Amino acid sequence: MVRWKMYTQIYQLRNKGFNKSQVARQLGINVKTVSKYWELDAEGYAELLQQSGRRSQKLDKYQDVILSWLREFPDISSAQVMDWLKEHYKLNDCRDRTVRRYVSRLREKHNIHKKEASRQYQAMVDPPMGKQMQIDFGETTVRTSTGANIKLYGMGVVLSHSRYKYAEWSDRPLTTAIFIKMLGRCFDYLGGIPEELVFDQDKIIAVSENHGDIIYTFEFEKFKQAMGFNVWLCRKSDPESKGRVEAVVKYMKRNFAANRLFIDIKTWNQSCVDWLERTANTKIHGTTKKIPAEVFLLEKQHLKPVPNINNIPKDIVTRVVRKDNTILYKSNRYSVPIGTYKPGLELELVIEDNCIVLYHLITKEVVTRHKISAEKGALIQNNNHLRDNSQKINEFYEKTLENLGGSDNAAKFLKAIRQEKSRYVRDQFVLMNEVAKVYPSPIVEKAIAYCLEMTLHSAVDCRCAAEHFLSQQETPVDISVLDNPDSWPQYLKVKAEQRSISAYSTLLGGVKH
Repeated sequence: MVRWKMYTQIYQLRNKGFNKSQVARQLGINVKTVSKYWELDAEGYAELLQQSGRRSQKLDKYQDVILSWLREFPDISSAQVMDWLKEHYKLNDCRDRTVRRYVSRLREKHNIHKKEASRQYQAMVDPPMGKQMQIDFGETTVRTSTGANIKLYGMGVVLSHSRYKYAEWSDRPLTTAIFIKMLGRCFDYLGGIPEELVFDQDKIIAVSENHGDIIYTFEFEKFKQAMGFNVWLCRKSDPESKGRVEAVVKYMKRNFAANRLFIDIKTWNQSCVDWLERTANTKIHGTTKKIPAEVFLLEKQHLKPVPNINNIPKDIVTRVVRKDNTILYKSNRYSVPIGTYKPGLELELVIEDNCIVLYHLITKEVVTRHKISAEKGALIQNNNHLRDNSQKINEFYEKTLENLGGSDNAAKFLKAIRQEKSRYVRDQFVLMNEVAKVYPSPIVEKAIAYCLEMTLHSAVDCRCAAEHFLSQQETPVDISVLDNPDSWPQYLKVKAEQRSISAYSTLLGGVKH
């Protein structure tokens, strides 16, 4: 039901000469809603409102039970109420939105509010000057000069004491190498390095939290050691511990990036530096009530000098070895030798003469070399990286064929198995060797011929066929051999000891004669 204020706006716009579509656009409502109230006068609207108030709703008959659920379980969701109605009352013809609105009205009418668990926070004293800097990342989509959209990846930085900010953007997803370059330019901008840097557990910085013994990415660890700062890594699900920089990243996206036209990344970052000096660092901070740029003049004196650029390790491009013993480079997969993969293992990637060369990070030994492919989504493999079992399988094939008698049918059968069951060819050949060992040669040959005729290219089927043919060819025992005792086997010539009848008479209590 449209409220009275909306109705009066419709009525006034109609009187000014607006048509229904114009009124709908002006008020941001559906044109059907406008049509419904277009011809109504005030009395008609009041009558419609009264009828609407008398109209019963589908869920009214469940009102008492829904209220009992809400009072007993104040945190119950409308979705769970919907599920319970379906479970206990077979209510299947009601929409989720209807239940959600009905539950909301009941909560408001009967003052039943959800008991939301609220986390308690404690205000923290600002760390000393030069002590801490917080860093975080964000993404935003902006419009380019050609009218297209582009996603930008930003790094926001804030000194925790002075609230002095730095921001930089990239038009490519952030990698460890890109981030290190950004951080280096940030130190140059600040003119020094704070004692401690606060980060989230981001994959471009840390490989594993490792129960407190944090394992950083190789490139970041070398940069960290060269620059001489400490790292505070936020625990999972605890972003509030770096709340200062979270506000900065939001400020970057809403105050600087929003509605700004993107020309190129160099121009964009220069505009961002201008924004920092014009606005972000010169406005009075809402919490400290001080101007960050003015406080920074004092804090800058407490920052450590930036080491000579020669002491900074060169950027190293690395690639993680995947479980299938490949690395990714420009949408293609390049193989490494089987057995290279270990969890978290990274290799250094160097481009040399249109080739990618992969090195061990520590030993600097060459792992492999590949020519760069111009394709996309391709798998580039070196032959010596593959499992070369062909020679062993060939030898196994020859041995199995020999055990089966070396006939043409046996060769044909083994080749069919090798083609159809290539993944299990070794197991199939093992079973065929057992068949050759257990069953007589004529039976095996007959079983192989039967399997070829019936197109049963399986060692299991061959074994079953051999078992069947053997049972059919077993000959009965010739009993005529019993008529000639001289031809009996030795175990049949054994004679049992004979006792005198008197021995049995004595046992039975008889009289001796």
